[in-house]
Amino acid sequence: MAFCRIPALCRISRHSEDSAIDKRVAIVTGASRGIGRAIAERLARDGRHVVLVARSAEGLAAVKTAIDAAGGSCEVRPCDIGDGAALNALVEAVAETHGRLDILVNNAGITRDTLLLRMTDEQWDEVITVNLRSVFVACRAAIRPMMRGRFGRIINLGSVSGITGNAGQANYAASKAALIGFTKTIAKEMGAKGITANVIAPGFIETDMTEVLGEAVKAAVLPNIPVRRLGKPEEIASAVAYLSSDEAGYLTAQTIAVDGGLAS
Repeated sequence: MAFCRIPALCRISRHSEDSAIDKRVAIVTGASRGIGRAIAERLARDGRHVVLVARSAEGLAAVKTAIDAAGGSCEVRPCDIGDGAALNALVEAVAETHGRLDILVNNAGITRDTLLLRMTDEQWDEVITVNLRSVFVACRAAIRPMMRGRFGRIINLGSVSGITGNAGQANYAASKAALIGFTKTIAKEMGAKGITANVIAPGFIETDMTEVLGEAVKAAVLPNIPVRRLGKPEEIASAVAYLSSDEAGYLTAQTIAVDGGLAS
């Protein structure tokens, strides 16, 4: 199956494949905007070769251009992560191409918010498929090459909604809460293999998702955030950078809320 609809974008940026093999290889889903873009750019700046994954090749092209301009190394692989077979094949193809896979950041997610009494089966299933099942598929595919390399960093993006719950988000909160148990299980199964697994649970971050909330909602939320502001995507990226580093080898099975104290 061909993953890249624009062949030129699939070439590794500014490096040959041989040189890219010498650096950690990271997959970041939902990398075309917001938190995912910030994570991808930070990992590239830290010297990782970043595989950019999202549905939109055009959106990823802008991220690739930015990473190229900063002298980083990346490639674009468009994929609908809701398609389990395509996602599994993508992860396997990345590991085969580079001979390794070191870092997996499952960032992509969707919301289909409504009160429980109004929520349809389709709204429930869509969120669970994208936010939870895709993480299962990607992690399962990534673990084998990580085991071969005796090194792995799995970072799953949760949410404070998965810790505290949130009215109107039964599907979203359930998917994010499930990530915590799932990630802890990976950590327990894979710790002896040099693979860590952690959850980062963002609070209200300045992204397209929070932009649609409107000023009235933001004004109501801010008093509940001890630092009295929304977070920045770069602050999530900083947490991912540490968790994906060699220095974080003794930190696993944790849920780190980057939320300005909201869930405390």
